[in-house]
Amino acid sequence: MQQIIKVEHLSKNFGKLQAVNNLSFTVNRGDVYGFLGQNGAGKSTTIRMLLTLITPTSGSIELFGKSLTLNRKEILQQIGAMIERPDLYKYLSAYDNLKIFAQLSGVDVTKDLLMKQLDVVGLAARANDKVKGFSQGMKQRLGIAIALVHNPQLVILDEPTNGLDPQGIADIRNLIKSLSVEQGKTVVVSSHLLNEIEQIATRILIVDKGKKVIEGTTQELLDPNQTIVEIETSNNQITHTILAESVFGKTLQPLLGNIALTLHKNQIPELNKYLVNQNIAVYSLQQRHSLEDYFLRITKGDYVHTV
Repeated sequence: MQQIIKVEHLSKNFGKLQAVNNLSFTVNRGDVYGFLGQNGAGKSTTIRMLLTLITPTSGSIELFGKSLTLNRKEILQQIGAMIERPDLYKYLSAYDNLKIFAQLSGVDVTKDLLMKQLDVVGLAARANDKVKGFSQGMKQRLGIAIALVHNPQLVILDEPTNGLDPQGIADIRNLIKSLSVEQGKTVVVSSHLLNEIEQIATRILIVDKGKKVIEGTTQELLDPNQTIVEIETSNNQITHTILAESVFGKTLQPLLGNIALTLHKNQIPELNKYLVNQNIAVYSLQQRHSLEDYFLRITKGDYVHTV
């Protein structure tokens, strides 16, 4: 499958703060790629590097099989992006906002094209209304229409549901699905709203403090046959070392608080017996299945703000 994005060993430092740390991932054509992390995890910094708004400290970025550094202009013409809340002209209509941004993008503007884009995001009936009267959800949808006006192959949306009510979130979710299914676009969605990513993403990357924690298909991460087992013991560090040298070592996750392994549920009694035989006091042993539980476990702790 063709790789649309290929990031290798990407890092970004702001003085002593390392916002992104040796991050590598790939996005394939047709993916709805969920980019997950708590606020301050480095998601927005990464997206800004993909859009050449920030220069990486180190690492490489390829888009559409070409170096972003060497082919910047050509590559950006194939990308549509909305970074957090769109910056709109609130005293102009939705139609006029879209027209201005289309002209700035070099698009051959026609009324039919602009109305079609507004219809895609559910704003055709409000085309002539001033943006100052729009809800935040409507502004987000207009921002997405602006990102789509030049018919990009890749769409990047940074926290597109921030500040929205449940109906607004559902509207954006359905719009993202339609971009993938009906228009065949590759979509990268950055978010900290786990339940939303679960419902739309085909592949997921979880980052924490600028580092990749895990990457895989949604099916892999939510496979009921692959149970995440979280263990608390009298000494997690020693227990982690013992398990790393055992038959369970290959299923062991990095130590981030409590111990976690990915097992078939039938292996759980065997794990518990092994720990007892090693004279390890097990305080708790919990099964996890949802992406939300998994996400909260691997990203818990203190956070620093990143750009």
